Amino acid sequence: MSYPFKLPDLGYDKGALEPTIDAKTMELHHDKHHAAYVNNLNAALEKAPEIQSWSIEDLLGKIAQVPEAIRQAVINNGGGHHNHTLFWDILTPGGSKAPTGKLAEAINATFGSFDELKAKMSQAGATRFGSGWSWLVKDGSGKLQIYSTPNQDSPLMQGHTPLLGIDVWEHAYYLNYHNRRPDYLTAIWDVINWDKVGAKF
Repeated sequence: MSYPFKLPDLGYDKGALEPTIDAKTMELHHDKHHAAYVNNLNAALEKAPEIQSWSIEDLLGKIAQVPEAIRQAVINNGGGHHNHTLFWDILTPGGSKAPTGKLAEAINATFGSFDELKAKMSQAGATRFGSGWSWLVKDGSGKLQIYSTPNQDSPLMQGHTPLLGIDVWEHAYYLNYHNRRPDYLTAIWDVINWDKVGAKF
């Protein structure tokens, strides 16, 4: 998948994650916010035909090679597109509500327990100043890490594979949770599909 990029279908009903995430938030988040990232990414790439054949993973993974004139636009909008595509996928209704198999083993070995992973990821998201994401990633050596990034910065820019991302931009939760980001970070674990996360691992 390369330029021109397209907004992916959500793949499930916008009300499927209620009451954790309400249908109106899903509609605005997917149809407006994510669509804007796709449109703005395509607009930026119009000016750089030499990289129009690159996949979104290439664009972010080789961000230093993206022409400087559009680099920040690709970080913001390419990151927004890739981050949200992963987000919708891991929220797909159904699947396991906890890690299984090799991912569960790696989580226990790295963080001590699934509960400890949840606590660390929620803390990373709660303490991210302003907008951003909380991440579970696999680094270049295959080890798991938890950290947060600002705005739409992608772990791909650090050579890491994102497995699970939690959006802590206000548009992800404000209609339902208002300014209570920690409440959203507690609730979202109820709708994460660990089969999808495990497949990325």
